[in-house]
Amino acid sequence: MEILKIALFILLAITSLLLMMFILMHKGRGGGLSDMFGGGISTGAGSSGVAERNLNIITTIVGVVWLGCAIGIAVLERLG
Repeated sequence: MEILKIALFILLAITSLLLMMFILMHKGRGGGLSDMFGGGISTGAGSSGVAERNLNIITTIVGVVWLGCAIGIAVLERLG
């Protein structure tokens, strides 16, 4: 049980870093923090529609894995 918990913690850390990276790669929609980092200056230089859709799918999958790890760790902690 401890090995599974350690594996879930490692996977949670990896998916946390991946989520941060993928979320920061998204094209800014304007009016927020993305404008502060130059997103409003180069609106035409963003990623294409297909690339943005693929990034959305990958981000969603990594987010679901992250959530599953968090729930798995909570369940294992609850069980003992």
